[in-house]
Amino acid sequence: MDVILKKDIEKLGKAGESVSVKEGYARNYLIPRGMVMKDTPNNKKLWENEVKSIERKETKEIKNSSELAKKLEDVSCTITVKVGENDKLFGSVTSADIAEALKAQNIEIDKKHMVLDEPIKELGVYTIDIKIHTGITGKIKVWVVKE
Repeated sequence: MDVILKKDIEKLGKAGESVSVKEGYARNYLIPRGMVMKDTPNNKKLWENEVKSIERKETKEIKNSSELAKKLEDVSCTITVKVGENDKLFGSVTSADIAEALKAQNIEIDKKHMVLDEPIKELGVYTIDIKIHTGITGKIKVWVVKE
């Protein structure tokens, strides 16, 4: 049976390729799991339209992500913390704290998208990278000041 792969499948091929597989494998495994569709002229057109739709969505998402990255360049947030002797922080500033500070400024960024190698443990100004999309990162400034 000839089928069109909807996604990359190891040992069969890449998405969009037309391959020949045994009929039982296609009917009992690949088709029910939505991994392939039968290779017919109608399905080829459907697949081409689906690929175009995915590309349009991806282009729009990249455009929105790059706009957000430009907006983030101007963003800075201030986090006030308690300090002890010699300006040593009690605890540390984490990505969750930064996300809360940004939320107060009506900027919704998930803490998982922040690239913070280790929590901030000293006062100062830090530049934090934020992964917005594959290959697109934004930078924000975080001011850590004492109460």
